[in-house]
Amino acid sequence: MEDGAALATIWEVPDHLWEQIHPVILELDPPKPSGRKRADPRLMLNGIIFRLRSGSQWNHLPRELGDDSTIHRTFQRWVERGVFQRIWTVLAADCAELGGVQWEWQAADCAMGKARFGGMRLAPTPRTGARRAASAASWSKDRAAR
Repeated sequence: MEDGAALATIWEVPDHLWEQIHPVILELDPPKPSGRKRADPRLMLNGIIFRLRSGSQWNHLPRELGDDSTIHRTFQRWVERGVFQRIWTVLAADCAELGGVQWEWQAADCAMGKARFGGMRLAPTPRTGARRAASAASWSKDRAAR
């Protein structure tokens, strides 16, 4: 860069997007009329985006983004209240109005991580192939035991 201007970060929400996102947050997660004041929602969103883009742990977020547990609680509350789905809907509709979405060329991507402690066991895994026959050694032991 010739003029020495700093590059924009990939986790800070630009002003023009914040103007569209902020009303959604206020509608689905309004501040309570009494009690402790809520953390800045824009700072919370920046922290959430940083976490999702970097893959870091919640407790390793940079301090300038806010308290890690506050960001995590905000993320959980917004997921529960459907804030991210609504934000996606608003931004995708705006992009479509501008002719910027070609849905036939869209794809989803994901990241896979290690399953800590073996992951969750919800149900037994069904067999995908035929049942294996017993070996000759086990057959002869069964036969001899009779």
